[in-house]
Amino acid sequence: MTTRKKAYRSNALQSLHLAAEDLHAVGAIDKLTMRRFDVACLTPVEGLQPEKIKRIRESAHMSQALFARALNVTTSLVSKWERGEKKPSGPSLKLLALADKKGIEAIL
Repeated sequence: MTTRKKAYRSNALQSLHLAAEDLHAVGAIDKLTMRRFDVACLTPVEGLQPEKIKRIRESAHMSQALFARALNVTTSLVSKWERGEKKPSGPSLKLLALADKKGIEAIL
């Protein structure tokens, strides 16, 4: 079983996920099934405020252009995120959350 802290959608899903982790640890369920449990049980990535996006970029010591390149988006889009004109979603939001949690090196 892993020791990192996880956020669950509910107590029932937490119990289910912990049981699935134990089954995975003994080989009773495969990696693909465990990934499906992860998606179903864990809390989705939360949205980010414009100031937070800018802090993530600045803590990585990157210009908007370089940050955009790391995220595979346009410089204009990063600018709009930081001004609050648009909100990141999907893969971009996931990459931003990962960069925030583990540092920009995690996505490069």
